[in-house]
Amino acid sequence: MDCNVFNPVDLPCGRTIENRLVKTAMYEHMANFSGGPPNEFHYGLYSEWAKHGWGMILTGNVQVSPQHLTLGRDIVVPPTLDAEDVKPFKKLAEVIHGAVDGTRSLAIMQLSHAGRQSANFIGGRLPFVPPLAPSSVRVGARHDENRGRGAMSDLIFHALFQVPMEMTARDILHVQSSFVRGALLAYKSGFDGIQLHAAHGYLLAQFMSPKSNIRNDKYSVAPENATRMLSEIIEAIRKVVPTTFIIGIKINSADYVTSGNTEEVSQEGERRVLDHIRTIASWGVIDFIEISGGDYEKPDFMACSGSQKLDRQAFFAQFSRTVMKDLHRSPVPFSSVPLILLTGGLRSHSHLHAALMSKHADLLGIGRCAVLCPDLPKILRSQLQNNKSSSTWADKSFTREPEAVFRASKWVPSVKLIGSGVGTAWYTTRMRDIAISQIKNPRAEPPPADYNRGGLIAVFTMWAWFNSRIAPIWVLGILMVLIVTAGFSVYALHYEVSWTFY
Repeated sequence: MDCNVFNPVDLPCGRTIENRLVKTAMYEHMANFSGGPPNEFHYGLYSEWAKHGWGMILTGNVQVSPQHLTLGRDIVVPPTLDAEDVKPFKKLAEVIHGAVDGTRSLAIMQLSHAGRQSANFIGGRLPFVPPLAPSSVRVGARHDENRGRGAMSDLIFHALFQVPMEMTARDILHVQSSFVRGALLAYKSGFDGIQLHAAHGYLLAQFMSPKSNIRNDKYSVAPENATRMLSEIIEAIRKVVPTTFIIGIKINSADYVTSGNTEEVSQEGERRVLDHIRTIASWGVIDFIEISGGDYEKPDFMACSGSQKLDRQAFFAQFSRTVMKDLHRSPVPFSSVPLILLTGGLRSHSHLHAALMSKHADLLGIGRCAVLCPDLPKILRSQLQNNKSSSTWADKSFTREPEAVFRASKWVPSVKLIGSGVGTAWYTTRMRDIAISQIKNPRAEPPPADYNRGGLIAVFTMWAWFNSRIAPIWVLGILMVLIVTAGFSVYALHYEVSWTFY
């Protein structure tokens, strides 16, 4: 394997990524309430990333169902693909492709369906209308680790997540067609490809997990059926897009286990997901697989700090290496083997180099560091070109991380995910700061990160935002109620983004 971060690599579909640095998907929280198309804030944010030579840039999750939103301000695939419907998405693709240094980033649209993890109040449905899911299993209802978690956690789960409605055959066909429409939207808009979000407990992951799927039909979690939903969607997409259109998948490394001690959970989870990845690779039509982990019940993707971070600078690196070795021993032709995208804990150049050198990954995913340091590729390239010795900078973190503001207030309910939600809110507001700065002056550098912004202030700022400088008092009053009763807790139970690790 070529270990230079800036050397190109070919995807199975024939497209080339100009370097190994990937800006991974993170939820922006910038669309209109109840969902909608990308807008000037998305354009401002992504224009900043586009300036600096990322090999590939993934959007935040674009929902294929307006009735299954995550946090209420999701980008949503429109019901029709007329010219006016496609126009704002085309603008976003043009922005991502608008490099100024000669490096044209590949633009990838992440497609998602929240399934049972679409919350009450802000999920796009009328209050207490249940979401669709493979089976009628509420979030948190079956996971052994959540037994005895406390009255507050139980109250939050029951208030925010309905018992979902089991999907009928007609529902399944409708969702599949929605993903196909999303892929067509990406293609018609000028995106280079899509990533299907089959991680973090969202709908596609729900079909592959025994925690959420207790069906007995052809969409059960039996080995021969577990990836059927995913395979049928991909097969349908490949029929309507060119062979050079990129298709990636984000999949969990530990989303399939219902009980057991930590070691047993890890081993069982790895075995199941490895079986699924083998199956996915055998189709010969997938270009890259991103390795991630956790869901709302067991949010590994949202929380890791202190000694955990020191012990696991690349959280899924060893599993990624296992996947890569396994795939290259498989009967799949070498040219059709999907590339592995590793995300999480890559916080210095030495981490990037080690991940490639140790064959932990083909592609290197950066999320939160991309928010703090949007020009990271340019900085790394400059360091490599201008320094004869890397000993003075290779082991240094790319940038300072605001971990202190992640600590939740003593007034916040003691729910495991609250602290992660606080940190994620901080990064969401940081993305908004970047967007606004670029709207005002596209030639200007983004403002420095505000490390004095506390976590709870970030949560309030994230929700109390109406795309204008002055909002009516009554709107703010209602918003305060939402923050206290729903918004804060929901955000703690959401990512990114999928993305504290990044």
